[in-house]
Amino acid sequence: MFKRIKEDINSVFDRDPAARTSFEVLLNYPGLHAIWFHRLSHKLWKANWKLLARIFSTFSRWLTGIEIHPGATIGKRFFIDHGMGVVIGGTAEIGDDVTLYQGVTLGGTSWKAGKRHPTLEDNVVVGAGAQVLGPITIGKGGKVGSNSVVVKDVPENATAVGIPGRIVPDKKEKEENSKREQAAKEYGFDAYAVSPDNPDPVAKAIGRLIDHVHLMDNRVTDLCKEINAMGGDVCSKDLPELRVGEFVEDEKAAAERRKGIVESFDPEI
Repeated sequence: MFKRIKEDINSVFDRDPAARTSFEVLLNYPGLHAIWFHRLSHKLWKANWKLLARIFSTFSRWLTGIEIHPGATIGKRFFIDHGMGVVIGGTAEIGDDVTLYQGVTLGGTSWKAGKRHPTLEDNVVVGAGAQVLGPITIGKGGKVGSNSVVVKDVPENATAVGIPGRIVPDKKEKEENSKREQAAKEYGFDAYAVSPDNPDPVAKAIGRLIDHVHLMDNRVTDLCKEINAMGGDVCSKDLPELRVGEFVEDEKAAAERRKGIVESFDPEI
């Protein structure tokens, strides 16, 4: 038991630069107190002393501001920083070296019996105010951004942000997206609506078309170079610029008309 407590205290020093002494950590970190109370209540829960287990967990919530259901399974070196408002459901499973910040909820989305709460694998970090809901899995090394609402699985070493939570693209995906935006600008198209995480299906379709046109342009350029190298004379002229100015102006005019209609109903808007 004392070895485990020492391990918990050391984990605080690893992840909180504000920690100064072991005695200070022992007395002033409610996240540690909540975890220690949970270990006792969890043993009682497993021994079928469920009422007593709930009493201990309720006392822990009153003392620390952190609510951990005694049925939750928690691994080694779990750290709750600050902790106020953290809620962990009864079927939640937490691996080793996981970190939660204040206001995090590991909650359910259904009243049905069975697995209803998330599984956090080793080395997961969940930012302040994030809501991780349902029987989903956050893979090893995964991260959840502050105030995000995650309702789908997060792969290993990935980061989820936003409402609803979406996976932040990795370096390769960012490079591909940058190429798409560059191609869109070459054709005179504003790429604001062709982001790969845009929920608009029309914008996604346009993005795919731009990808296809960009690919075809590269292939045609390579063909032209080969033909010219053999003595031909093709592709000597640039393609005409594709203009979408008229479409943009029409959209602005339509927006002004809509604004005028709204103002006619209520002059104070």
